[in-house]
Amino acid sequence: MKIQRVNAPKCMVGEGPIWDVAEQALYFIDIVGKAVHRFDPATEESRSWDVGQIIGSMALREQGGAIVALKDGIFTLDLDSGVIELLAHARHLHPRAQLNDGKTDRRGRFIVGSGDSDIRDCQPYGTLYRLDPDHSLHELDHQIAISNGPCWSPDNRTLYFSDSLPYRIYAYDYDIDTGAVANRRLFADTRELGGIPDGATVDTDGLMWMAICEGAKVVAFRPDGKVERIVDMPVKLPASVMFGGPNLDLLYVTSINPQLVGREPDGGGDTFVISGLGARGIAEARYAG
Repeated sequence: MKIQRVNAPKCMVGEGPIWDVAEQALYFIDIVGKAVHRFDPATEESRSWDVGQIIGSMALREQGGAIVALKDGIFTLDLDSGVIELLAHARHLHPRAQLNDGKTDRRGRFIVGSGDSDIRDCQPYGTLYRLDPDHSLHELDHQIAISNGPCWSPDNRTLYFSDSLPYRIYAYDYDIDTGAVANRRLFADTRELGGIPDGATVDTDGLMWMAICEGAKVVAFRPDGKVERIVDMPVKLPASVMFGGPNLDLLYVTSINPQLVGREPDGGGDTFVISGLGARGIAEARYAG
């Protein structure tokens, strides 16, 4: 196994990596930097888009371009012009809440959560939403402090989702035909791992890989919630993970710059790639709307 920094744009809060199989490129966001980044590992060329406000997550679209979750709505992003237009407004959002991590299920729906923007006095003001291909937005769950890490088991029957500040990872029964969730239960508690559950992805064997922010590690969980493997990271604040590369066997890890919280720099804010894990990811779907 080998961990390397990649020559991608440095972030304050690097989150939401997406590997696009068609382009063989990595997209990710800088939440505080209000930007979407694209990195081509073959050429080491990057391109960035300024979205003008705090961004929680993004997804590429089947028809081209992308969608981005901004404070209180989901917007289209034209990757040619940089123009942003409202697609769906998150109604009934608590005044202190903002949209955060999101990902597309394998039928092209976008699952995105919100959370309290005040992490010093974090309250369960967040909601979990589903954006359907017809651009309708549906509430799936409530009373979430900070939403993170949605991803699905290989058979599409389980949605994993984290509420970060209570240190809890949940599993839901997921109906891939309708996008409905049911039977929320505790999957794992990350306090013993020394950090909060953040961005996550799933491999072909059904392991759920997650960045443990503040814990300086990436952890692979078995479907029963037990820890299968721990990868120690060179930074304390890894933020999210995504398998990429031509064979989907490279794990990209984004991170947070500790200077954001008044700490000494440690390389956080960079993006890393881990090779030699012996695991393969599942190609990410694009938003179908």
